[in-house]
Amino acid sequence: MQAVINWQGDLKFNARADSGHDVAIDGPPDLGGQNTGSRPMELVLMGVGACSAMDVMHILKKARQDVTDCRIELDGTRAETEPKVFTAIHLTFVVTGYDLSDKQVARAVQLSAEKYCSASIMLQASVAISHSHRIEAAT
Repeated sequence: MQAVINWQGDLKFNARADSGHDVAIDGPPDLGGQNTGSRPMELVLMGVGACSAMDVMHILKKARQDVTDCRIELDGTRAETEPKVFTAIHLTFVVTGYDLSDKQVARAVQLSAEKYCSASIMLQASVAISHSHRIEAAT
């Protein structure tokens, strides 16, 4: 896997990896940015959530669960001093669908956390990562 980050001026950068999609990255105005893109640590947090979300949805599809929506709420806690690394990340999976099995959703979240999500598994040596889920009935 490879990626390229190109400076766009001030604290703005454009990132592109092998998939060919552009990602805008920028800093906050108080540091000289213009707030036109995500912050690098936001991308780390979103990457953990998206990685796990893909796993969970893939597992639920294989389990023939009738999912109509899936939202992952991420809560990242960072150290107060430099370097301001993540010290904890909590992922809450909100899965909506028809006749969803709590056991299947819990299993999908657990499998992602323990076996499949390379992003969260990579970080768990230094970050306390926790998961929860809730099911909402589709209307």
